[in-house]
Amino acid sequence: MTTYVLADTRALTGRSLRHVLRSPDTIITTAVTPVALMLLFVYVLGGAIDTGSEESYINYMLPGILLITIASGIAYTAYRLFLDMQGGIFERFQSMPIARSSVLWAHVLTSLVANLVSVTIVVGVALIMGFRTGASVAVWLAVAGILVLFTLALTWIAVIAGLSAKTVEGASAFSYPLIFLPFISSAFVPTDSMPGPVAWFAENQPVTSIVNTIRALFAEQPAGNDIWIALAWLVGILLAAYAGAIAVYRRKVS
Repeated sequence: MTTYVLADTRALTGRSLRHVLRSPDTIITTAVTPVALMLLFVYVLGGAIDTGSEESYINYMLPGILLITIASGIAYTAYRLFLDMQGGIFERFQSMPIARSSVLWAHVLTSLVANLVSVTIVVGVALIMGFRTGASVAVWLAVAGILVLFTLALTWIAVIAGLSAKTVEGASAFSYPLIFLPFISSAFVPTDSMPGPVAWFAENQPVTSIVNTIRALFAEQPAGNDIWIALAWLVGILLAAYAGAIAVYRRKVS
């Protein structure tokens, strides 16, 4: 049974990736906004922002930019799922001898691949802009692992949105708060520079611990409790979103 699920998922993932390759502008569009933000913050606002650190501002803000890149990209997952639902693709797949779960996993894996490509583009631009790190390959792999978890967690939220939306606009609009969340975190300025209630929210929302962890890893410094808080948030959101997505999917296809 597992072999059939894996084979079906591989085939459907190939189908979804071919759609992305035919329309590479989705990946380019996903990378454009984060790159524009880097240019704005580094070359226009960066000189006026005191991070309390001697490191360059591009090093400071890149972790937050990477999360914004992923949050922007997952909107396309919800969009593609919505189009498949409206186009009757799901009903067609139900009439075929394929595993039901493979349909969702194909979209999730496509999102993972597409977002990793976008993140790679953004990191490449950051290197051109002066980002530097002495991090080892193991550290880069750790950062990649955190970004993969972040992508999976948000993608399963996107699955819920794509299955539940009534309009194309509604399918992708859910991502706007997720894109905005890094701005109320430690991604661009230290949280202690914010007013009391805002600082409390920024310090206790998941993005701050994730950003602090990635920043510490790139700077070859101890991540402290931030890494455990980040992993707890990521795993918790991932499990909750996965359970919610499966429940919505079963209700839709039953």
